Amino acid sequence: MKKTAITFLIFTQLILLSSCNQGKAADEVKGNEKITEVKIDSVKKKAQATIDTVDYNKRMIALSNNDTTGRWPVKTPYPLPGALLPYNRIIAFYGNLYSTRMGILGEIPREQMIAKLQGEVAKWNAADSTVKAIPALHYIAVTAQGSPGSANMYRMRMPFKQIDTVLKWAKPIDALVFLDIQIGHSTVKAEVSELIKYLSLPNVHLGIDPEFSLKNGHVPGTKIGSFTADDINDAIDILAKVVRENKLTPKVLVVHRFTQGMVTDYKRIKTLPEVQVVMDMDGFGSRVLKRSTYLTYIYREPVQFTGFKLFYKNDNWNNSKMYTPEELLKFTPKPSYIQFQ
Repeated sequence: MKKTAITFLIFTQLILLSSCNQGKAADEVKGNEKITEVKIDSVKKKAQATIDTVDYNKRMIALSNNDTTGRWPVKTPYPLPGALLPYNRIIAFYGNLYSTRMGILGEIPREQMIAKLQGEVAKWNAADSTVKAIPALHYIAVTAQGSPGSANMYRMRMPFKQIDTVLKWAKPIDALVFLDIQIGHSTVKAEVSELIKYLSLPNVHLGIDPEFSLKNGHVPGTKIGSFTADDINDAIDILAKVVRENKLTPKVLVVHRFTQGMVTDYKRIKTLPEVQVVMDMDGFGSRVLKRSTYLTYIYREPVQFTGFKLFYKNDNWNNSKMYTPEELLKFTPKPSYIQFQ
């Protein structure tokens, strides 16, 4: 695996560390619902709406591509009604509005970007008519830094006005919004907690990036960071509380990964009815390397759902090409989340 190189964006005299786009190699659409009724003390009461479990199980088996190892589909609690997965496939554009180098979201003008995103959604709908492809804007709301900053946390929180802008862009195309965090020397709990007012909105979900989580004093970008199961569970607990308190449909949590050390103790990652966890293969490189990374760190360490990242520039080099939807649908399991950078 090639050593990670650092891309810096100069912004208000701080260094904005580019996520995933330089030198990193790969190492509410509802489901069917039903209402049941129960009698208690001769008084008829409505039980909570539940998903159609037969349909859900069928869809999960289809996602597993009939895996025979017993790993997939993962046995987890059924989600609350209104869950996005496995009924939909999320097609996301990733980036930051202050940078043209961190991803397609921010790299090109809004109208051009939206049209391109809708084109990718159409390709996935054509490739798989059994799972509806839906658009998403995946915005890096907390960026790791090469300098400590005033809080000595090696991270920068983007102004809320930028998140508001992304929400406005998402509305006309009925897109989901993901807020992504790179914690630097901070913690998942601290950074996610700052975004609760946005996560309390029905269409806003969360991404967390262990690459820039440095626990031993290292500067982000000088080495690849990591999350423990406890770090990821902190995000899950916060999201579950937001769902319960606001009576929302389940939140999606995307966890980026492209090395073994980026996520530890994966078997202890919680699975709850309120949160759907996507482990996203986040590296770039040759097609063989990317497939191998997906097999080694995503397929062999199952959590719940899977994702796959595609790089418009870094995957199209040295006679290599990005995977097509038809090719990715042959993977085991089929990814439920596709991110473009």
